[in-house]
Amino acid sequence: MSAALVGSPSDSSGFAQPLIEWQRTHGRHALPWQQTTDPYRVWLSEIMLQQTQVATVLGYYERFLTRFPDVAALAAAPQDDVLALWSGLGYYSRARNLHACARAVMSEFGGEFPRTSAQLQTLPGIGRSTAAAIAAFCFGERVAILDGNVKRVLTRFLAFEADLAVAANERVLWARATELLPESGIESYTQGLMDLGATVCLARSPQCLLCPVQPGCQGRREGRPERFPIKTRKLKRGVRENAWLWLVWDDMLWLCQRPETGIWAGLWSFPEFESIEALWTQADRWPGEATQLEPFTHVLTHLDWTLHPVVWRLPAQVTAKRVEALTGTLPQGRWVTVDEALAMGVPAALRKLVLRSHAAVLPPAA
Repeated sequence: MSAALVGSPSDSSGFAQPLIEWQRTHGRHALPWQQTTDPYRVWLSEIMLQQTQVATVLGYYERFLTRFPDVAALAAAPQDDVLALWSGLGYYSRARNLHACARAVMSEFGGEFPRTSAQLQTLPGIGRSTAAAIAAFCFGERVAILDGNVKRVLTRFLAFEADLAVAANERVLWARATELLPESGIESYTQGLMDLGATVCLARSPQCLLCPVQPGCQGRREGRPERFPIKTRKLKRGVRENAWLWLVWDDMLWLCQRPETGIWAGLWSFPEFESIEALWTQADRWPGEATQLEPFTHVLTHLDWTLHPVVWRLPAQVTAKRVEALTGTLPQGRWVTVDEALAMGVPAALRKLVLRSHAAVLPPAA
């Protein structure tokens, strides 16, 4: 079947108008980023909500606004401060792009977000769907969004049979999404799509009887809405194993900043080794004592990462000069207290480990 012919033509009024009316009476209205047309706040929420549940985002959103009330404050902040507030939210490239975008808004647009989706897409970290959401909510632009939830709603409504792993097929769905746009009420329509995908047209067990557009839904008519969207290409998960050195001296721990590219880019973490054996080789003849903690597996989007933490307590009486020589063989970093570490941009895996184990780890060896 040709992708261009997937799904029968639909009158947008049979989809858009019921959706708009449903959103106004049954949609979500109490989320903190909904009662505003401030593009900074809408943009912040859209970035945070990528790959993350609303319940998780709420606390982070409020803390971010308290620390960075506007785009100028965010742009002026050090990246470390941004990553520290983002710590635990995951997908850290979002935080780095958030910071870069704020700086671009200040330097390229005089501190004002551009008012069209086309211009918004030129900013770091803002893709087509996010740009459309900001433009629709803040500036009333009649433009389609197509995030994960919306793809599910539209492919089910249209019984869109084409494989979305193929870029050409996704472009066809973008065109169909544009055809369905209403002539007015774009804000309620856009929010309605988001709400419908989040609360009714669920990935599993869709609540079809509660759906405002179910009379025209071809996926429901066929009796198999759950098979949409169709996307055959699956991400191949990787497996990785490393050792972590939790170096302790005088009630402090050594953290180093990770490279600007790769996993946890720019975050502060323990020195990492290829293996336990490599760590033992590095630490040969170091003073103090080592304790190997239970290994654990941290699950990332594309990777199952098993980490073997090793606590190495330097003796209290070791000299600062000797300590400096030891840390000189490690990635560049700094000594911090536990409280300081938890206030920094550290990976969620490290935060959980330190919170769980620091009471037993920190007393230095005599």
